[in-house]
Amino acid sequence: TGDFQREFNPTCYRTEAHYTQLITSAQLKDQDSVQAFGFDIIMKKQVQTYIKMKNNPNQICWLLEKVQRSLNGTGHFRTFQQFLDHKQYTRNGILRYEKMFGAGYVSTGGPTTTKEFVDLLELKPGEKVLDVGCGIGGGDFYMAKTFGVDVLGLDLSENMVDIALERASLEHLPSVQFEVSDATKRTFPEESFDVIYSRDTILHISDKLALFKRFFSWLKPGGRLLISDYCCGEKPWTLPFEAYVKQRGYILYTPVEYGKFIEKAGFSEVRAEDRTSQFIQVIEEELQKARKLKEEFIREFSEEDYYAIVKGWQEKLERSKSGDQRWGLFLAKRKLD
Repeated sequence: TGDFQREFNPTCYRTEAHYTQLITSAQLKDQDSVQAFGFDIIMKKQVQTYIKMKNNPNQICWLLEKVQRSLNGTGHFRTFQQFLDHKQYTRNGILRYEKMFGAGYVSTGGPTTTKEFVDLLELKPGEKVLDVGCGIGGGDFYMAKTFGVDVLGLDLSENMVDIALERASLEHLPSVQFEVSDATKRTFPEESFDVIYSRDTILHISDKLALFKRFFSWLKPGGRLLISDYCCGEKPWTLPFEAYVKQRGYILYTPVEYGKFIEKAGFSEVRAEDRTSQFIQVIEEELQKARKLKEEFIREFSEEDYYAIVKGWQEKLERSKSGDQRWGLFLAKRKLD
């Protein structure tokens, strides 16, 4: 009746992470229990029109794909996304990386290499940039603020994008958007972007040629591609490096092989540069920084976290100096029609 006043709110509010867990954990076996099926997330993003109209950033859209699941599971994780979020890129792990790389960054060299590499793109105001493997958004905010471009950041890690969205709420940059997406399944209309940018991400993807063909179709004629990524030396590798690559689930190629994939995808003016010497220099600088920040690092995290991150950097340095681990920088263009 008109006199009745509800004393409680019956709506059950859930976090994005809770919804994602519900979606990806659902699994159904067929009648013969021979196969099992579940959902993979192709895309999860904020609905921008809802934000603009309602001033509410909490309207989220999920695009899902029904996929076959292993009845035994892959390790302890049903999906690669779960592997990333629960093992390789936990929230604590991401924030530890950020402490090493610099505020907003989870890729080698942080703001220093970002500025150096972005300058090679000669960005112009109003251009549209796709960042594949955007991490927590530092590079995207830098590009938008410095050059006036529109940036869409994709990352398969829910944890990465959650932190990026937290930072975006403070940056107040409507020209930067983020979404949880699988770049190997996400679709865009042809010629959607002026630039595709990716930092130390494609090492996770097995069919690099197929991905680069997608990049080619998404770029406008004259569009530019810039990638930095982990690479490897010629085989045979040392046993410790073999074990490291297997544990991380990386698919690595030499810088020369990597560049040939980009050429085969249709790109022109391909530059494939071995930047391992720069990689080594940056790692050494970051280790020096870590030693200076030791007490602060331990206060923010723990002593165990500090020694784990330093050990990881030292091992990265050893792998690079031995020649097993390489670091490549790749630039290319889609030729004007």
